[in-house]
Amino acid sequence: MGRRERVGIFGGTFDPPHVGHLVAALNARHGARLDRVLLVVANEPWQKLGVRDLSPAADRLAMVDAAVDGVEGLAASDIEIRRGGRSYTADTLAQLHDELPGADLFLILGSDAVAGLPTWEHTERLKELADIVVVDRPGTEGARPPEGYRYEVVEVPQLEISSTDIRARVRDGRPLDYLLPRDVIACVLGRGLYRDGA
Repeated sequence: MGRRERVGIFGGTFDPPHVGHLVAALNARHGARLDRVLLVVANEPWQKLGVRDLSPAADRLAMVDAAVDGVEGLAASDIEIRRGGRSYTADTLAQLHDELPGADLFLILGSDAVAGLPTWEHTERLKELADIVVVDRPGTEGARPPEGYRYEVVEVPQLEISSTDIRARVRDGRPLDYLLPRDVIACVLGRGLYRDGA
């Protein structure tokens, strides 16, 4: 028996993916000794439906593809887009569990998301399908999974970057450099994203 692959799952809306996402993914990969991290683009994120208009999933996937292009150990995943409908992490982990039988799965969550775990759908299945890698984010340090979850904590640089601010910057014509990778900026501008709306 060879060593099992350690695969991180870092899900999100990624509207747009910014350097804070990439720093978290890379540091989680290093800190948790993961072979690779899949940045899973949500199709219809149940927590954000009705809160604001989202960019089309194909545009968000294109931006994540651009963000991770050439970055060792990071890859974009369209698993939730291909499945369609609302995106639930438990469903994604179950599908990856079947598709990657030789891998151990590690769900990468910011401590803000960890604090909301009890409100998620099918949380009992999460415990069975993956360990959790907690990355601390500004303002929510110290949040840990409820009892029964296997987890470890990875420290990441505290970068105060938000997708909301970046969308506003695009609308206002403010600089995006060093907040988004160059290829993501080109994707945003080339596709005409965020010029109107939230």
